[in-house]
Amino acid sequence: MVKAKRNYSPYLFMLPVLIIYLSVIIFPIFYSLWISLRSGTGIGTMDFVGLANYKKLAQDSVFWLSLRHTIVWIVLTICVTMTVSLALAVLLNNKFPGRTVFRTLFYAPSVIAMIAVGIIWRWIYNPQIGFINQFFQAIGVNFSQTWLSTERTVVAALFVASLWQAVGQPMILFLAGLQSISPEVLEAASIDGANSFQTFFRITIPLLKDTFVTVICTLVIAAMKVYDIVKALTDGGPNNASQMLATYMYSQTFTYNNVGY
Repeated sequence: MVKAKRNYSPYLFMLPVLIIYLSVIIFPIFYSLWISLRSGTGIGTMDFVGLANYKKLAQDSVFWLSLRHTIVWIVLTICVTMTVSLALAVLLNNKFPGRTVFRTLFYAPSVIAMIAVGIIWRWIYNPQIGFINQFFQAIGVNFSQTWLSTERTVVAALFVASLWQAVGQPMILFLAGLQSISPEVLEAASIDGANSFQTFFRITIPLLKDTFVTVICTLVIAAMKVYDIVKALTDGGPNNASQMLATYMYSQTFTYNNVGY
């Protein structure tokens, strides 16, 4: 009986991807865990301290504050960004003159670098010459706010700036999902007596299930690593009122050289 020769070609084709995955994903994870058990600047020898960094983290009020801000950001992203994106997609899915122009206008901010978005909104939020305060003065409303210097408004101000840039991509995904729905299905619902709200919530939304999964995953991932807009506008201030996990990690690593922590 002749033994069949084993074909190793599939494994050879998978090898480059496996090497990249191990070196870019798996190795950094275990290396980070190894570093977290040590103290030092990352240059030279790092002393083993066991779980001391984790004990310190549990007592770090700034860490818990940044964690809370990040969770709030994630919730706002899911509730607000996704809702606004879906509303724009539904609106722009209708046929009206100039809808391509409006699609471009709403999508355009998403291709701007977040640092540039931060610079734009820094001018908008400027307490002296910023657009928002100047607008209220122009309409005769005596209202002036230091948006980025007040602890109670800074996170909301950052989120609005991020929202302006973030709605474009999920809007396009929702728009693609809406256009994939067969018009015959919606027409059949209309013939059966369903109104616009019933059609939207009982037919359109369920048919967008896969699109919702994609949008929620991408939005949550982006919200968990929010960094650029905070760094550009407030750098975590004032008094850590806008500190996020990513900005706090950056400051601990590169400002204070607490690599293990």
